[in-house]
Amino acid sequence: MGSHALNPIENSEIDISHYTNPKSNIRHPKSKTIFELIMVNICLVEDEQKVAAFICKGLEENGYTAKAAPNAAAARSLLQTAAFDLLILDVMLPDTNGIELCRQIRNTDNKTPILMLSALDQVQNKVSGLKAGADDYLVKPFHFSELLARIEALLRRHNGSGEEEHILIFDDLKLDTWSNTAERAGAQITLTAKEFTLLELFMRHPNKVLSREYIAEQVWKIDFDTGTNFIDVYVNYLRNKIEKGFKNKLIHTAIGMGYILKSDK
Repeated sequence: MGSHALNPIENSEIDISHYTNPKSNIRHPKSKTIFELIMVNICLVEDEQKVAAFICKGLEENGYTAKAAPNAAAARSLLQTAAFDLLILDVMLPDTNGIELCRQIRNTDNKTPILMLSALDQVQNKVSGLKAGADDYLVKPFHFSELLARIEALLRRHNGSGEEEHILIFDDLKLDTWSNTAERAGAQITLTAKEFTLLELFMRHPNKVLSREYIAEQVWKIDFDTGTNFIDVYVNYLRNKIEKGFKNKLIHTAIGMGYILKSDK
């Protein structure tokens, strides 16, 4: 974003028209991160409409999907109807303090990364946010590139913590990556090596849209050629093997985006 930084939230008449495009210029187009390719969903809780629009635009132009809530009540409602991979909470909200909202969220969700935003830069304010359950605290004004870097760091930490599970379970589908066996509702499923790897990819990222580009890179270790349909062919092979005879379909097409493993129940 050049040398510009985002204005503090207390200026309700903030004019962001002079800011350069918030899309980060630090990445090569070929160097998309895993988070962009899996369609990471971010919830932003920010009462300043212009600031929220500016941040959401920047996030979307960097490969994320973003939804904004103007207050704590709207945020709680949004969190009940959609799944998010990361939350960004402003501290100064009109109905409930952002730190208290963070504490409330942690009562039922202790895994989703939370990043606090605030113009309050005193050490005690930061400590309060972190003690309430936040994973990071960014002081306004800030450079957009720093916000992106902190988001990526939180997602890496969240998705890379601990050893990978070798027993994966989704709905009535079970995968054992040590014995290379798959079953659904207790019935064994015979898969080829690539079908097994493809299913493992879906099961490690349930309820998230996986782009064809990401699938090609992870399963075949190649760049995806948009002129071919081999990804669609293999997904259909896999669907036929894990869904035949079952009413509850698990692998769904996200039109124009890719595929997602989710339950119809």
